[in-house]
Amino acid sequence: MAILHDVDLPDDLYQELQELAITENSSINAQVITLLRNALSAVEIQRREEQRRRDVPKLLEEIRRRRESRRTDVEWPDSTALIREDRDR
Repeated sequence: MAILHDVDLPDDLYQELQELAITENSSINAQVITLLRNALSAVEIQRREEQRRRDVPKLLEEIRRRRESRRTDVEWPDSTALIREDRDR
């Protein structure tokens, strides 16, 4: 396991960290590791969401192309009639 040394923390931040560790019944080291894991997980989730947002235009373009490539000479059945027929059974 890697060791991280010489991290200068402001006194108030260290105090908050110490209080949180006491509240969670853990050591300061364990609390720092937990906080770092949670923060890195949140960053990864945010990256995925940003990637999805960037992919939206591509997805919309793909949907448009598929819609335009559908056959138009096919007569699609009326969904209302199909639902009514199914309910009448």
